[in-house]
Amino acid sequence: MTISKTLATLGAGVLLSSVTFASELAPTTQQTWTLRALVTELEENHYIDRRYNDAMSADHLGTYLERLDPSHLYFTAADVAEFQRYATRLDDLGRQGELSPAFEIFDQYERRATERLEDVITNMASILGQLDFDRDEYIDSDPTERDWAADVPELDDRWRKRLKNQVLALRLAEKDPEEIAPTLVKRYENQRNRLSQYNEQDVFAVYANALTSQFDPHTSYFSPRRAENFDIDMRLSLEGIGAVLQNEDEYVKVVRVVPAGPADKQSDLKAAELIIAVGQGKAGPMTDVIGWRLDDVVDLVRGKKGTVVRLDVIPAAGRADEARRLTITRNEVQLEEQAAQSKIIEINDLDSTPRKVGVIDIPAFYLDFEAYRKGDPDFRSTTRDVAKLVNELNEAGVDGLVIDLRGNGGGSLREANELTGLFIEYGPTVQIRGTGSRVWRDGKRRRGPYYDGPVAIMIDRLSASASEIFAGALQDYGRAIVVGDRSFGKGTVQTLLDLPEGQLKITESKFYRISGDSTQHRGVIPDIRYPSLLQHDEIGESSLDKALDWDRIAPVRHKDYGVVDAILPTLVAKHTERANADPDFQYIWDQKALAEKIRGAEVLPLNEAERIAQRTSQEIQYLAVENARRQAKGLDALASLDDLVNEEDELADVNSDSGGNPSSIGDDAEEDEDVDALITETARILTDAINLSGQVMARADSR
Repeated sequence: MTISKTLATLGAGVLLSSVTFASELAPTTQQTWTLRALVTELEENHYIDRRYNDAMSADHLGTYLERLDPSHLYFTAADVAEFQRYATRLDDLGRQGELSPAFEIFDQYERRATERLEDVITNMASILGQLDFDRDEYIDSDPTERDWAADVPELDDRWRKRLKNQVLALRLAEKDPEEIAPTLVKRYENQRNRLSQYNEQDVFAVYANALTSQFDPHTSYFSPRRAENFDIDMRLSLEGIGAVLQNEDEYVKVVRVVPAGPADKQSDLKAAELIIAVGQGKAGPMTDVIGWRLDDVVDLVRGKKGTVVRLDVIPAAGRADEARRLTITRNEVQLEEQAAQSKIIEINDLDSTPRKVGVIDIPAFYLDFEAYRKGDPDFRSTTRDVAKLVNELNEAGVDGLVIDLRGNGGGSLREANELTGLFIEYGPTVQIRGTGSRVWRDGKRRRGPYYDGPVAIMIDRLSASASEIFAGALQDYGRAIVVGDRSFGKGTVQTLLDLPEGQLKITESKFYRISGDSTQHRGVIPDIRYPSLLQHDEIGESSLDKALDWDRIAPVRHKDYGVVDAILPTLVAKHTERANADPDFQYIWDQKALAEKIRGAEVLPLNEAERIAQRTSQEIQYLAVENARRQAKGLDALASLDDLVNEEDELADVNSDSGGNPSSIGDDAEEDEDVDALITETARILTDAINLSGQVMARADSR
């Protein structure tokens, strides 16, 4: 289809010079066949038996509109009402491969967006000159939660507030006043240029993924370009920063930082943060990427080994005045760098026997597939590396093991099963249910030697998939005390299916623990909970739309190895007493409470004095939290948060020169900075369990 039209300005009351809009996007024959195949595969092969019916059609339409205009800045309520004529028709049209509604709606979006962006670009100086920063008004903290604008004047007002908020953020970030307007013009020119580069594949991908997301968040359509990127990711040959990214509204969001990758080792990049600008080299210009497509941002971030990339990132709430810059040298994530590592810490509490505790950090469930397939007897794997470490720690005389799975996003299912086999004599590890309710089991099939000492497992919100299988299995067997935060909750398995054009990643089965509980949605619930700064409504399966529900199937008969249930109430009581007196635990709780308070604000002030006062108040509160911790630990108070940043930089330099000697932690020992408070407390919990288990067994023997 070809549309040529002269657009009149509707924005900000300022006339826009005529803009000629031309769109030549139309579905291809190949996409027609792909849509038909996509619908068939979803209905016949997805784990859940759902039909693409009128109800799903309406949801598909709503999701498509939201993905085109997530902040509700281009479409009005009248536009959306007009599109409702397709609400119950997309399913019927989809089975025929008919894509005209998708391209018609996209054409409307492209016209609205092009017009608005041209208006802003052309009249930026005039618009900014009319902004009143003394006026008391507010902007929605999360624009995706607001309704569609009633009319064009309401859209105009949203854009005025949007620009005012962006100018205010740049002013608070101490941007040169003369550079603010050019910076914003460049931002919107980039967005306009990206929009003009949309092709038929891009439109089809947005529409197809709006459909696949109705089944579950891990089922998705890969365009040929995206399928190629996925293959690169799975081969682990991608040279870049080591981070998993996805689009969220107009931003690119960090889903996960790959353990031992460049970003993990060289920066404090965190999951759920948003990338707003990317720069090449140590001094190249920063390119604003707000509103960019994911693939284009990935292309900027990716690069040759040894080259430098700079990122401007902001918290998940989208506060641009809180941006910070990270400098990362690109590299490959080497298998050796993801390998499990160990250390020994000593617990010398005055009221118990001194204990040596081995700590094994497992960043991922890795397996050198190529060497394994070739029959190389020395192939690397998580299980092999951990087995070696366990033997070394046993020879060193440890009393128990802490397995640290925090931040472990999973990996090889085979390794999750094999690793579990190091800690049980034999038995199933996981149940897998596919379509048609068929259930099969994986695990250690033959009796064999295993580590039979005390074990504690640490998990957090980023522990996912294979981590959840391993932690859940050892919890069910009574082989380990699980501590930390509720895990991610991804309990589904996906496979790739070829389509006439591109591929479909489809959920085909679901994981269940030997207890019968699913790991899906709910995750693994720790026996003892730790405070966490990771927000469950931003990270985890339960934060995703249309996530499959938690459910249960029949349990599997299995051995119960421990006395965890008998001693757990005492363990919790002892932990609570220590945590309440521990300044590091109190620090995490206080930080969490303050972060939730700040995130809970539904609006942001656009009055500059109020915004500055708000930021100053938040800095004072953060500083008070930090100084309370320092005072409790006998450290000097800081005068400002800048002093804390300088101190952390100096500490990082010191730690980079330090060795990996065993650490001694206890009431009569100085705390090694390499051992965090949560590991120390986990070692103490394990020590309590060892002492209490001995008492329980002694009482049993006396009877």
